[in-house]
Amino acid sequence: MNTDKLYAEQLVNEYAPKDTSKVVALRKLDAKAKLPATVFVYTFGIITALIAGVGMCLSMNVIGSGTTAITCGEDREECYRF
Repeated sequence: MNTDKLYAEQLVNEYAPKDTSKVVALRKLDAKAKLPATVFVYTFGIITALIAGVGMCLSMNVIGSGTTAITCGEDREECYRF
């Protein structure tokens, strides 16, 4: 019986309206202010890493062989590699 009472109190405390203090409000404001910078930094870092990886692959000739261009005719049977 005692465990039912504790469980009921836990549910009530979970769904009851909480009093927000100034510290909680300041933390929410701080997180909201930092969000755009965090999104930018992660996006910029991912794009930079991808560009650096492609550059390393090109410099080691893993992909491509220097300057390669492929031109195809209209019927796609004649493709020339320069």
